[in-house]
Amino acid sequence: MMVTLEDVQAARQRIFDRIYLSPCARSETLSRLAGCQAFLKLENLQMTGAYKERGALNKLLTLAPGDRPKGLVAASAGNHAQAVAFHAGRLGISATIVMPEGTPLIKVVNTRNHGARVILNGSSYDEAYAEARRMEQAEGLTFVHPFDDLVVIAGQGTIALELLEQVPDMEAVLVPVGGGGLLSGMAVALKALAPAVKVLGVETELLPSMLASIEEGRLVTVDAATSLADGIAVKRPGEITFRHVQKYVDEIVTVSEEEIASAILYLLEKEKTVSEGAGAVTVAALLNHKVRGLEGRRVVAVVSGGNIDVNVVARVIERGLVRDGRLVRINVALQDKPGQLAKVSAVVATHRANVIEVHHGRAFSHRFGDTTLQLTLETRGPDHIEDILRALRERGYQVERI
Repeated sequence: MMVTLEDVQAARQRIFDRIYLSPCARSETLSRLAGCQAFLKLENLQMTGAYKERGALNKLLTLAPGDRPKGLVAASAGNHAQAVAFHAGRLGISATIVMPEGTPLIKVVNTRNHGARVILNGSSYDEAYAEARRMEQAEGLTFVHPFDDLVVIAGQGTIALELLEQVPDMEAVLVPVGGGGLLSGMAVALKALAPAVKVLGVETELLPSMLASIEEGRLVTVDAATSLADGIAVKRPGEITFRHVQKYVDEIVTVSEEEIASAILYLLEKEKTVSEGAGAVTVAALLNHKVRGLEGRRVVAVVSGGNIDVNVVARVIERGLVRDGRLVRINVALQDKPGQLAKVSAVVATHRANVIEVHHGRAFSHRFGDTTLQLTLETRGPDHIEDILRALRERGYQVERI
């Protein structure tokens, strides 16, 4: 069976008064950097921080009356978990969520705060999924699949109906891909109502399970990997979603972990919005020109979620600053005698760099009687770094960038 436009339209009618109509505004900065007319659909602003509420709520509202008292069970890396827990609580249905042991703490805490029983099991989504299916049988619970379910897919597709009203002349849309529920639902609606719109999926290159499956013409299981985009870190797409993607999606591209990290930082710094890795892959694809033929086109990037651990944000910011040349670490070889640190500091100060960290040690110096000064500096960019290195070398210092 396949999801139809009528299914998506019915889902919208069913959930519209319980789901936030997320904004979709043009980004001047992203448009300039990507070379197209870029719009951001901010699903990270949903109550539970991600689009997953749509499919979960649609599923819960269509449960048979006899299934509600039994309770629900779901497996999720976080966003589906929170969506099921939140709406189950509002509808008075008990929910059990099985999450991988490495799920970001914020997602675990938020799921529990919504009233669900949380069980951490396994190192991946697939292992959590297996445990949830076991509990379904053992405890007589109703399983709510995060993506491979016709009703869930129809709920996710409601984003496309909103986009057709918010950006009626859009020419392409980029959608994150993990299991494929979001991409499938949106593609069904878009190809029915606006067949000329290009529907593009974006995966992390560490787990390109949907792309591999499309290329092989059959479902493919890829090796497990730890990705910054944990919300789409799925080893094998769904059978139902695979059929939909095969039929309706124009292209799937991948982005690297560094590109994802850079996109998270871009969204935080330039767009003033917090995105998790899975939500930022579409922006990463635009920033790195992964799709050809979008120049000058009206393109929507779906930012699917914003549930990211603050510790991860801190690491992303630091790595992004290093990559952009705004944070650098250097080693300077010095004679081990008074006044040398002051002289180096004077050079750094003259060039208006900010010293973040200093380490002064003798054990690993190049020659006996020397010392090594390790400096972490806040700079304005690559050219600024080169100016500082040149100035130190002109004064006879041996300098290496780490």
